Amino acid sequence: MTKGTTSFGKRHTKSHTLCRRCGNRSFHKQHKGPFDPGSYEPKEQDMPRLIVLFTECAQCGYPRAKLRSYEWGQKAKRRKTTGTGRMRYLKTVSRRFKNGFRENTRAVKRTKTTTEA
Repeated sequence: MTKGTTSFGKRHTKSHTLCRRCGNRSFHKQHKGPFDPGSYEPKEQDMPRLIVLFTECAQCGYPRAKLRSYEWGQKAKRRKTTGTGRMRYLKTVSRRFKNGFRENTRAVKRTKTTTEA
């Protein structure tokens, strides 16, 4: 068996699918899980096989509550930080702050004053 061309022809299963949270094709669907260690009592014969893999997104860490980010991946953190997306709410906050967060008011109509002398 060679390691090259002939081996690549056998790759026809997809281990990663689209993630619900980040949308990338990095959610591992072939792992079993999620694993709840509280409900599992290990037995003597199970001790060598206690490696449990989680169904988890390699990009964002879904279904974990916190986003996956590491200090050794500064460039990856930069790609996902605030300001790289649409910022649907946050982009209007600075303008509203400048005006004192006023709501339910109408602007006063400004008319040109003519000086008749």
